[in-house]
Amino acid sequence: MAPELKKPTLEKQILENLSTAILLFDRDFKLLYINTSGEMLFAVSARKAIGAPADDLIRCPGSVLETNLAESLESGQPFTEREHQLTLPDGSEITVDCTVIPLRHGGHRVNELLVEIQQVDRQLRINREEQILVRNEASRALVRGLAHEIKNPLGGLRGAAQLLERELHDESLTEYTQIIIEEADRLQNLVNNMLGPNRVPEMKQVNIHQILERVCNLVKVEAGAGLTIIKDYDPSIPPIIGDTDQLIQSFLNIMRNGVQAAGTKGVLGITTRILRQFTIGTIRHRLVISVEISDNGPGIPKELQDRIFFPMVSGGDGMGLGLSISQTLINRHQGLIEFTSKPGQTVFRVLLPLEQVNG
Repeated sequence: MAPELKKPTLEKQILENLSTAILLFDRDFKLLYINTSGEMLFAVSARKAIGAPADDLIRCPGSVLETNLAESLESGQPFTEREHQLTLPDGSEITVDCTVIPLRHGGHRVNELLVEIQQVDRQLRINREEQILVRNEASRALVRGLAHEIKNPLGGLRGAAQLLERELHDESLTEYTQIIIEEADRLQNLVNNMLGPNRVPEMKQVNIHQILERVCNLVKVEAGAGLTIIKDYDPSIPPIIGDTDQLIQSFLNIMRNGVQAAGTKGVLGITTRILRQFTIGTIRHRLVISVEISDNGPGIPKELQDRIFFPMVSGGDGMGLGLSISQTLINRHQGLIEFTSKPGQTVFRVLLPLEQVNG
């Protein structure tokens, strides 16, 4: 007769079905238990992990975790650390909320430490994207209001200069009225550039790789033969619905920034991929195209990173309108531009839904 299999307790069933990683350590910080979510997070089996020290499994800079475990063991008080950087066994880094709860069994002495780890990268990314969208819309509204206030007196100034020019009998004096008219026109063009393209997008099926190839050709002509462009395209990406000219302008602005950062002998990388069930802002899309444009320049200064998509913010010699306009144009396609930057590698990621929501 076959031995009867022991059914797991209700408590264990609950722990095994949680989406949060649960780990239990003894007083020597050796692992006593890890649930299924913990196995998936750390890519390790419970059989192999049981008995391992905490720092072998959870790698934190400067043994932060073991220090916190020791403090919780000593004080007997729980603690929670928000948005903590955790290094996984494969070397990748994730952001987690980590809670340590000391456990006692019928006495005052802490016998075990329960660790709850919840990955929060996705929620942080969604919050960051919402902030980008809100900030971009706020900055565009500010620019529109400012443009309206500037354009009215500029029109009056230019008109008055033209009328004055007709009344002048000395032609040598018209040089001054021409200066007024030309400077008024220059300011008018500056305001128009700040506003960006104001026409409604002409949506039709476009091939994202044809757009990127055209932009690459333009950039290589401008930068010269010294620029290296490394392409990694996913050929299975189908056509998307978009405005060809506006998408070209968006990608051109980003790549020009990359060339400016890396130099005409630098390296640009372009990668295209399909993301499934991906959220942009607050809207979840079935399929999203990701276009990553990287450069090997010195990186974006920390003090500029929170404002990089604002108009008139630039780390170079330009007016700082390119990224602001690109963000606006991609937003019109229900997409978003985000970035990461460190010395030697800056990556701008353009996210575009494969199917437009509500037309």
